[in-house]
Amino acid sequence: MICGVDEAGRGPVLGPMVVAAVMVDDDSELRMMNVRDSKKLTPSRREKLAVEIRGIASIEIAVIPAEEIDEKRGRISLNEFEACVFASLIDRLNPQEAYVDAADVDENRFRAWIKKRLSCNPQITCCHRADDKYPVVSAASIIAKTVRDQFIVEIQREMRVPIGSGYASDPTTISFLESWLREKGDYPPHTRRSWKTAKRVETLAKNSRITDWSADE
Repeated sequence: MICGVDEAGRGPVLGPMVVAAVMVDDDSELRMMNVRDSKKLTPSRREKLAVEIRGIASIEIAVIPAEEIDEKRGRISLNEFEACVFASLIDRLNPQEAYVDAADVDENRFRAWIKKRLSCNPQITCCHRADDKYPVVSAASIIAKTVRDQFIVEIQREMRVPIGSGYASDPTTISFLESWLREKGDYPPHTRRSWKTAKRVETLAKNSRITDWSADE
């Protein structure tokens, strides 16, 4: 049995991080599906593949809300916390081999963090861009991404206004955070308050923006 582990939503300022582990007997069916890194697939293709993957694989998922990410980061690094979550999912599946996408710049260090937290003893392959190299990690990437996308849709329904993707590079997300802070005086639910982006937007919301000024001012 082989297992692949990957995450979606590590970097956004808004919404949860989702970690998925996918286990199969071998990766032949995944190769036939032509699974790829989820970022290289259209949303409709991801959704279709997610259904197919769920039909042939054992899957474990962890959804880590923004509040928990903030709390954990107060005690350990995000990379170490992510390794803890990876290890917990691998333990649930108990594979013979595990392939993981390295979240840390040092692949061996990330592998060691996972290994020391495991109760089972699989052979672990840990590398950068594993979602490009190993179909079982591509499958985990697809599952994690589709689950996170569903949460973003639910958060938008809750907020009743467009919130964007949750990433700092998304103008809709930044506009939503700034507007909410200006109106409510606090961050909206599901915001990672410890993120530098959140603190920058808070500062912006408390001050007049240059775009608010008229040309003769």
